[in-house]
Amino acid sequence: MRNEVLFLTLKVFSSTGGIEKVCRIVGKAMYESCIRYNKRMQVYSMHDRQDAAADNQYFPIEIFTGFNVFKIRFMRKAVLQGRKSNLVILSHINLLVAGWLIKKLRPSVKVILFAHGIEVWGPVNSFKRKMLQCCDEIISVSEYTRRKIIEVHGVDQGKCTVMNNCLDPFLPLPKNAVAGTRLREKYNFQPQDRILFTLSRLSAKERYKGYDKVMEAMVQIKADNIKYLIAGNYDKEEKDFIDGLVNKLGLQGRVILAGFIPDEEVAAHFVMSDCYVMPSIKEGFGIVFIEAMYYNLPVIAGNADGSVDALQNGELGILVNPGSIDEIRDAIEKLLTNRHQYEPDNKLLQQHFSYDSYKIKINEMFRRTLGWGS
Repeated sequence: MRNEVLFLTLKVFSSTGGIEKVCRIVGKAMYESCIRYNKRMQVYSMHDRQDAAADNQYFPIEIFTGFNVFKIRFMRKAVLQGRKSNLVILSHINLLVAGWLIKKLRPSVKVILFAHGIEVWGPVNSFKRKMLQCCDEIISVSEYTRRKIIEVHGVDQGKCTVMNNCLDPFLPLPKNAVAGTRLREKYNFQPQDRILFTLSRLSAKERYKGYDKVMEAMVQIKADNIKYLIAGNYDKEEKDFIDGLVNKLGLQGRVILAGFIPDEEVAAHFVMSDCYVMPSIKEGFGIVFIEAMYYNLPVIAGNADGSVDALQNGELGILVNPGSIDEIRDAIEKLLTNRHQYEPDNKLLQQHFSYDSYKIKINEMFRRTLGWGS
């Protein structure tokens, strides 16, 4: 069956990471555009099981095929279906081989690669560099990632565009997000406590989120009522590192490792907190920043990566040098002293990062690539 759009992914539903979240939202937006223009679309996921898409809210399971890590079968089906498509979207650079093969077999097929962050920032082998040139367009989630692709891989800047990530349309409404006393009691927070919050995967191999710098800043502030809640899956090595740093800095009882938080509880944690802080140095964009701001939480982020896009160059929050303890300290003190002044502009947030705004950008992608709506 001829297919206008084929969306190839590594994972969509079997993981809760940022790229998987982007894939769900992109899939929904593209499906709705296809319905609008009476076009067909398929989603192929290399690692998901077929039943992973059951009862999902983003797009019908009928357009989804999960290959359950059967990579050879995935590649064969992707190439066969790709040859019968007008546009192939690659959600990750690790799917370049499929796009390259499709392009070789049928050069008229348009191939677009989504670039998220660190997976495209560093040098690649000569074959992958050559395959990058086969893409008709590379869409980066931030201006920082776009610059990296041009500088590191020598891709024609005319092929490189930016499409910032957006808010998940299924996030609980702010008015429905409540942080009850039971949540504060869970972490032994007192009424006078001011809570800093970071939500991220914690891995010894990816130690770039800046929570160590936040802890060092807390020592300088010297206010016992400032508590730091760090949430997310962690490996043993990273837990040992954080525990050791807490002991070294004398922050026992003030830094709390929450571990994994289910999606349905994240909003309540944002509402409970006074500040979201994550001075990262390798953030491709940082969906968590715009989610925190959606719940009216002031944000502190680093100024050296894709976080700049998420905070709109400082219009939506405070940007700091992620290597400067002094800047992080000053930002925390300013924000906790006058939170209202640093609460995000909701109108500006929606203007740049709402799902409706994102759909307009997806429609524009189809217009310039396939001529839809021209």
